[in-house]
Amino acid sequence: MKCPFCGCVESRVMDSRSIDEGSAIRRRRECTACDKRFTTYEKLEEGPLIVVKRDGSRQLFDRGKILKGLIYAGGKQKIPLSTFEALVDELERELRNSFYQEVASDEIGQRVLAKLRDIDEVAYVRFASVYHKFRDIDDFNKVLAKMTKRE
Repeated sequence: MKCPFCGCVESRVMDSRSIDEGSAIRRRRECTACDKRFTTYEKLEEGPLIVVKRDGSRQLFDRGKILKGLIYAGGKQKIPLSTFEALVDELERELRNSFYQEVASDEIGQRVLAKLRDIDEVAYVRFASVYHKFRDIDDFNKVLAKMTKRE
């Protein structure tokens, strides 16, 4: 493994741990040339997951986009990043376990909203406002009314 600090290709493994319920391995390495430590991950190579957008275009699933949207929706709610990462991990696992190579962006949005609602209601409404493309206050009021009826 190439050292990110000096570029040397020789390193020794200091520690290995299973992560993501055994689907990946985290390794702490030490460079033999500069003695600096760094972390690498090994993950099972999976087939591509294609997202079908509303306009019919297709693109590769990008967990980073979902995470970015969740962080934005969480705003100042003091929700730990690990909570959002766990949500995205669970979502990706569900999508890959469904055995479909293509999934509609609407399906992804609905699943994210369902999970986010249990985490934080403000983040849920903020995410929903972007996902549903709210145009005015009436759109917000409709979602809020639905939320209060469910409780």
